[in-house]
Amino acid sequence: MKPWLLLVYRIPREPTAGRVFVWRKLKQLGAIALQDAVWVLPQAPRTQEQFEWLAAEITELKGEAMLWEAEQLHATDAASLRRQFTEPVETEYREIMAALKKKGRDLAALSKRFEEAHARDHFASALGRQTREKLLAAGGAAS
Repeated sequence: MKPWLLLVYRIPREPTAGRVFVWRKLKQLGAIALQDAVWVLPQAPRTQEQFEWLAAEITELKGEAMLWEAEQLHATDAASLRRQFTEPVETEYREIMAALKKKGRDLAALSKRFEEAHARDHFASALGRQTREKLLAAGGAAS
């Protein structure tokens, strides 16, 4: 089983901008909240680097951060955590595929949406590959 990275942090309540910044960054990374200040990502060099950068930013905001590597030893539904990562990304891919079928579509905007979803696709979804192929066939850009 693939290990997980856990970011555990504490940040001052004021100013609230710091808390909002951290929350938005975690959402942008596609991290999942296990508890209020315990967030998880699948372990990979890229996700570890992202969490390390965010931990440094939390420290700059006068907060505290710890980064842990962990294996899931027990879960009532072991597939549930993985689904929390894959379902939102696959929903985004389906929406992009539907938009590609419409007339007057904005390929630049769809390419940007794909890039954002792809950055959160930690499990290399087959639907992501299909979406990329359709986007490229339509003349859009995808990495």
